[in-house]
Amino acid sequence: MERVYLSREGYEKLMHELEHLKIVKRKELSAAIEHARLLGDLKENAEYDLAKEASAFNEKRIHDLENKLSRAEIIEEERTAFDAVCLGAKVKLLDLDTSEEIQYTMVGSDEADPANGFISISSPVGKALLGRRKDETVDILIPAGILKYKIIKISA
Repeated sequence: MERVYLSREGYEKLMHELEHLKIVKRKELSAAIEHARLLGDLKENAEYDLAKEASAFNEKRIHDLENKLSRAEIIEEERTAFDAVCLGAKVKLLDLDTSEEIQYTMVGSDEADPANGFISISSPVGKALLGRRKDETVDILIPAGILKYKIIKISA
């Protein structure tokens, strides 16, 4: 089974979501199904169909979260410095085409949020940066073309 790499914060976030789905959302959806049943004929009851679909979606999400959490490996961020880019590292880059500085935090795929600076180690950019060191230049092939970065800082 493939490991799911998460920070302590990411793990807690998924656990909180799972608990909410199991305790709160299940009750809400159960009440919605019961209410829709009271409306009459179930064959032509759109409200009932929607409530059942929402319940099925909720159960699938619960199953997915339980699966991920059972395979989770928590990456502790106790280190104060990194020699090379790795999971949990913050990487400051200089875009050699635009001279813009960018900072990413290297995370597992379940915590990836590129718009907020969290990139997955399994993404094209993440894969290209892994193992690289400060002052290295990296050419990264992405669908839109080639990104050219220089690593200017690696930190915790």
